[in-house]
Amino acid sequence: MLLVDDEDSMITFLRPELQFEGYAVEVANDGLTAWDTFNHDQSSIDLIILDWMLPRLDGLEVMRRIRKVSDIPIIMMTARDYVGDRVAGLDNGADDYITKPFEIEELLARIRVILRREDRRGGKRQLQVANLVLDTKSRQATADGVSVQLTQREAALLAVLMRKVGETMTRDELLDAVWGDSFEGQVNIVDVYIRYLRTKMKDFADVPRIQTIRGVGYTLPSEVTA
Repeated sequence: MLLVDDEDSMITFLRPELQFEGYAVEVANDGLTAWDTFNHDQSSIDLIILDWMLPRLDGLEVMRRIRKVSDIPIIMMTARDYVGDRVAGLDNGADDYITKPFEIEELLARIRVILRREDRRGGKRQLQVANLVLDTKSRQATADGVSVQLTQREAALLAVLMRKVGETMTRDELLDAVWGDSFEGQVNIVDVYIRYLRTKMKDFADVPRIQTIRGVGYTLPSEVTA
């Protein structure tokens, strides 16, 4: 799991407790590092414990970015105890919410509940548009029994387009969603990865195809087009 908190004392307390329970734990001390860590290692992270008040990017913004590309379980962890704050956290994609201070047994119980639920779902996080299916955990795209294996970036890019089906996404929006605002390369990396996706999916029959909107960006239609 990915543990995100800017308080060293909280990391020092939680990390060994979680490891004692058998969880492998990665740590991030600010929002931007959390977003980059998730982007680079998405397939190996099964759950995120995310503090609300973080430097560089706050927890809500980190969660909004993650929710553009993944349904990974997120527990929001914060000292904010107002009902409105809890509602905001849940409305923006948190699976659960725990208020500091808390007992470690309560957090562990919430983790077990969420992971049991994911096990019942087969551990898969699937997106579907027409007969195109993407498993965001295994990074396999499938159509009518034919599957291709995608890289982490390819899967993240396709996931954004599938979540925003029918909408035109600019190159800048795709770059921010998939590579993050710390990316220092060229915006045409989006075009390169769109070509990768099209090549890998060329043998899929009767699936919606990624369309280029000239001068703007890309869109994935909701239906198969001629």
